[in-house]
Amino acid sequence: MILDYETLEQLRLAHPAWRLLRSEHAPLVASFLQRVFIASNQRGMAQADLAEALEDELFSLREQRGDEALPKSALEYLNDWAANDKGWLRKFYPQGSDEPHFDLTPATEKAITWLGTLAARSFVGTESRLLTLFELLRQMNEGSEADPQARLADLHKRRDEIDAEISRVAAGDIALLDDTALKDRFQQFTALARELLGDFREVEHNFRGLDRRVRERIALWDGAKGELLHDIMGERDAISDSDQGRSFRAFWDFLMSNTRQEELSSLLESVLSLPAVAELRPEPRMRRVHYDWLEAGEHAQRTVALLSQQLRRFLDDQAWLENRRIMDLLRGIESKALLLRAVPPPDGLMQIAELAADIELPMERPLYTPTVKPRIDAARLETGDTDVDAAALFSQVVVDKARLVIHIRQALQNRNQISLRELCEIQPLQHGLAELVAYLQVGAEAFKTVVDEGTPESVSWAVEAQDGSRHIRQASLPRIIFVR
Repeated sequence: MILDYETLEQLRLAHPAWRLLRSEHAPLVASFLQRVFIASNQRGMAQADLAEALEDELFSLREQRGDEALPKSALEYLNDWAANDKGWLRKFYPQGSDEPHFDLTPATEKAITWLGTLAARSFVGTESRLLTLFELLRQMNEGSEADPQARLADLHKRRDEIDAEISRVAAGDIALLDDTALKDRFQQFTALARELLGDFREVEHNFRGLDRRVRERIALWDGAKGELLHDIMGERDAISDSDQGRSFRAFWDFLMSNTRQEELSSLLESVLSLPAVAELRPEPRMRRVHYDWLEAGEHAQRTVALLSQQLRRFLDDQAWLENRRIMDLLRGIESKALLLRAVPPPDGLMQIAELAADIELPMERPLYTPTVKPRIDAARLETGDTDVDAAALFSQVVVDKARLVIHIRQALQNRNQISLRELCEIQPLQHGLAELVAYLQVGAEAFKTVVDEGTPESVSWAVEAQDGSRHIRQASLPRIIFVR
């Protein structure tokens, strides 16, 4: 950040941390919130408990400075500190609770932490910070080196240094840190441990800000739902895949290891028992600071899970409202249609295009065919022969297909299938080959048929000649089975 005049002026007017430092009651706010939230690693506190603790603090201060110095009640001070124009506390309602809770904001924690750096320190160490800087540079250099030979050379060098140190220790030459180096490193460890606890609160604040922006976008969205969900999921993935998200996930995976927890506990017990560290009078909670990390990280994880659950419920409510709106529209259409049923419009309500498109390819169009001019014969029409027998015009054969359909259905009432030959045996053919072809046509149109190509059958019928004699005709075809 570039600290120019405009930036600092904007921070002075808008940033909650700067407003806290300018406040008339800054000593009360900083001391009370530091003791209640930061020193005890408290993440969210009920209003009744916090107000009771603040009343005790106010009672003690009023005895020293008088009632006029702090005239408001504890609850009034808490609500004032949580107001938008202050922003020092976050007031919220946890899930399943009707009582409001308060939590520290990241800006307030930054201000209180900075106030802690103003106090004079009896010992200021610089060696451990320099070693830390060198170690960070070494890790970055090794992590970005892509040349295998360079990596191998560095590993061989470190192995030689470790072998030389093992030889010195085996010979009895053990290099120990003096008291100054121990104090230097322990001070840096304490500062980093406290900063890490503050980072968790800022991570929660960032996720809550993301959730608030998503809710505002859903409330004001007027486009397609798919685009909205794509933007929301993309933004959540961007937070998870950001540098902060990946760093937090790596830290959480590292700390959740039982081996790492046991190692941290053992190292803390060993370090805190050193006389040089005991002279610094470390805070009692420093002995279990890694458990505070776990608790803060778990609280951040629960916050993210709760925000996801609330966002899902919010989306479900929006979908329910949209579905209800759709049902209202459909009911309105139905009611208007019922009103128009008695008096339909003369020209129709509307026209709906076909569901399929008519596709005509250029090469499918027929070529141009010139019209054929008719040639009219000018011959005179003469009267025909009146002795021709016209009975042949009226002796056409007509096959009743409905009768055949009824016959097939009656035959399939008591059985699942029947062949064409059996149908002809039950009811012989009356019109010969024409009736046999009608059976085939009816079977393809009104019934399910199966053709057995491997089994031939023959169907026969009687034909009466003009002299009165009867002849038998026979047709061979594959077996045709009608199925019910």
